[in-house]
Amino acid sequence: MKIFTIVGARPQFVKAAVLSRLIRTDYWKDKVSEILVHTGQHYDENMSDVFFNEMEIPKPDYNLNIGSGSHGKMTGEMLIEIENLLLNEKPDLVLVYGDTNSTLAGALAASKLNIPIAHVEAGLRSFWKEMPEEQNRILTDHISSWLFCPTVSAVENLQKEGIKTSVYNVGDIMLDANNYYRSKVVSEEKNNEEEFILATVHRAENTNNLDKLQNIIEAFNKIDTKIVLPLHPRTKKIIKSNDIKISDNIDIIDPIGFYEMLSLETNCKCIITDSGGVQKEAYFSKKPCITLREKTEWVETTESGWNVLVGTDTHKIINAYKNLNIPKAYESFYGNGNTADRILQTLVSSNNDKQ
Repeated sequence: MKIFTIVGARPQFVKAAVLSRLIRTDYWKDKVSEILVHTGQHYDENMSDVFFNEMEIPKPDYNLNIGSGSHGKMTGEMLIEIENLLLNEKPDLVLVYGDTNSTLAGALAASKLNIPIAHVEAGLRSFWKEMPEEQNRILTDHISSWLFCPTVSAVENLQKEGIKTSVYNVGDIMLDANNYYRSKVVSEEKNNEEEFILATVHRAENTNNLDKLQNIIEAFNKIDTKIVLPLHPRTKKIIKSNDIKISDNIDIIDPIGFYEMLSLETNCKCIITDSGGVQKEAYFSKKPCITLREKTEWVETTESGWNVLVGTDTHKIINAYKNLNIPKAYESFYGNGNTADRILQTLVSSNNDKQ
């Protein structure tokens, strides 16, 4: 069975690291082959190369080098290039992850050519249609042949939309990655350095909106704990060009690889983020999370008390930190860490049934 896998952004590199590595093991390599395509959506050393190098992801068979741009421009260019590759490679199926422009472009290209689509991380909903990722995930789900859901709530979301067949609750592939790569992080124990908060701010609705970005930074400035903030160069430029004050407690660093991120998540006091993936990583690390969004697709983290939504209100961010709560209960909402194997078992079984 020939799988055509499309990745383009940091969260997808982490997920592909698990599945692509498994495909190449002795058990699977005679059953499955993979063509790996990198769209180039995240393209610089800190946002792309470091993940392929440290996570042992196979070198992509194709790199489209699309780069950044408007949603329409990026998606359109990806669609053209992916379609050409699909016509040449003639895979049995196209596999896409998550909810990025790369996800939607890959799914649309495959659908137009009547190539079956496997969507890993299907069924997630924030119920905020203005969010580009929400549009991408809904459209991808409705044209996919296999919908691999990470949670019970994701399955229920699809059922409410009339999608009831070829839906599989396989758990979250990010848990596979977390378990495998956490064992490679040198220090699992808290070191002797000062207590710190890990923060990430990258969503366009926060970084492109000056009022929201100023509110977030103002809250960070007023928190009396060291904050480690990996920040994209573009966001740094916005902060500098608008003369936004950064207090001494904020340590702005360049974007980091997955190993370093795991280490920081392991050793921090709590996590403040607007990232969907980092909300889950916080949960896997059993660290309280404060999310700089009004809604989240990872509802289990909020319902269990490990995550609180504060939007970009300065006072809400500060109050959430002051009233930080670590719940006594911890439930495994995201499977048992064998998601990649369950996905391949399902795909190979389906392929055998066709023959």
